[in-house]
Amino acid sequence: MAISTGASSFTLRGGIEAVNTRHHQLGLRVFMFIVVAHWAEHLVQAYQIYVMGWPIPEARGVLGVPFPWLVTSEWMHYGYALVMMVGLFLLRPGFTGRSATWWKISLGIQVWHHMEHLLLLVQALAGANLLGRPAATSLIQLIAPRVELHLFYNTLVTVPMVVAMYLHTRPGRPDNADARCSCAPKA
Repeated sequence: MAISTGASSFTLRGGIEAVNTRHHQLGLRVFMFIVVAHWAEHLVQAYQIYVMGWPIPEARGVLGVPFPWLVTSEWMHYGYALVMMVGLFLLRPGFTGRSATWWKISLGIQVWHHMEHLLLLVQALAGANLLGRPAATSLIQLIAPRVELHLFYNTLVTVPMVVAMYLHTRPGRPDNADARCSCAPKA
């Protein structure tokens, strides 16, 4: 499948190949920046609630204070969950050995997290909430509050990603010998 971008064109397959070989390190850094920034928003929101004593509707993280619609937009939350899932999927072929196992764990958790956000988005679009609740509600949100739940989900996705990246970038690890990128110098 060729995608034309004006004077230059590339294949989708070639782009995926490049992001998992010569551009893997850059791809991981950009992706990790996005992940950590989002996770930090959840941490700031929890800090605003539990340390500063703000009411939940006012605790919107860093970006949500000047842009409150970011916190209330199911489209934005769903879009981020989708970007996370696609990023984890696209960068997956660059991992080998134990780092690949940890990356796949993160991807599996994100698939579930994405499904929860899809359920929230469908409720918002349909105007009908799960079990007649006053607001869109995910399945696990039936037993855990939304703020804490999404901080927990983002932590669950981020921790195995960090472990995968740590293992993947350590020089001389035998299970990195098959890696096709330059993220870790070969022994």
